[in-house]
Amino acid sequence: MSGAWFRVAVGLVAAALTVVAGLSLVGSLDLTVDPDTFLVAGANELALIVAIALLIGFVAYALTEYAQTKRLDSITRQFDTRTIVLIPIAIAINIVLGQTVGTALKIPLYLDSIGTIIVGALCGPIPGALTGLLANLIWTFVLAGTPFGSAYAWPYAIVAAEIGLLAGVFGYFGFFRSRPNTPPAGLAVGALVAVAVLGALVWYGILPFYVQEDLSYVFTFFGDTSTVPPFFLAVAWAIAIGLVVALVALVIQLFVRRDLGVAYIVVGGAICGVISALISAPITLIFFGGVTGSGADILVAAFQQAGSDLYEAVFQQGLLQDPIDKTLTYIVVFVILQNLSRRFTARFPQGERALGTVEG
Repeated sequence: MSGAWFRVAVGLVAAALTVVAGLSLVGSLDLTVDPDTFLVAGANELALIVAIALLIGFVAYALTEYAQTKRLDSITRQFDTRTIVLIPIAIAINIVLGQTVGTALKIPLYLDSIGTIIVGALCGPIPGALTGLLANLIWTFVLAGTPFGSAYAWPYAIVAAEIGLLAGVFGYFGFFRSRPNTPPAGLAVGALVAVAVLGALVWYGILPFYVQEDLSYVFTFFGDTSTVPPFFLAVAWAIAIGLVVALVALVIQLFVRRDLGVAYIVVGGAICGVISALISAPITLIFFGGVTGSGADILVAAFQQAGSDLYEAVFQQGLLQDPIDKTLTYIVVFVILQNLSRRFTARFPQGERALGTVEG
């Protein structure tokens, strides 16, 4: 095992042991659901345990690196001035887009991790994870009582951190790179993979979201906008247009530029979505009793009516919505990054590695 992976393993083990110890000290959590907030009574205790576990895991990682190298290079090199400036901008993007989707749009997406994935890809796993974590905490605790506040964001802070961490890992291994002029054989395989993944997501995830009681389909970007503030309505139109533009740009990348990078980004987004679903489903069950008061509850109820118990229904809902959201989010980020100046992106700690062109 390399030194880097050993440090990661030490951090994960330390965090896991902290969670186990914390739960043992607290005893059984009160899982009674508050009908007003949808949170279970023991949510704050569990959140505190997880927060302490993350801190201890990070400290264990840092101490292990220092013991190995007498330096903290893997951490410090990811936090240059550009990273520190980009993180608050990314947090604002996450909150504005996420809140808009929750209030104005009727689409099976969250779109609250675009900024997180950009930071992860350009700056590294640790800044990416920190961006996701801070965004969800600020969304709930700092913006409480404002039109941008959400009472439901903070329990998913660990999921947001995982998204940023994974984006940093994918960036390190070049998933966000453009791979133009791919030979026909390689392009054909990549196109088949991309089309198969996107087709499956549309068929199993998007179409069921729009089905009506008479089994017809009504497609719309927008929900009930009668009480939506003008700002969120304007952003909603921008999101709708942006998604269309991103998908058109993806087609151009694939078939005009013969860019195999499209396949990498679709697969990376789907993987991120599945992992996010596996982490977020237990959070929905433990913190909210399976019901968050969001549009996702419709899918949970539908799965229950089809015969699934609550536990299975929440996992099924997550395994539909999260891969869709993360795949489309990765597509949007990929299009954004490919249209930024190479000179600009190369100045970020991981930008040159994440976006450097490769042949074939």
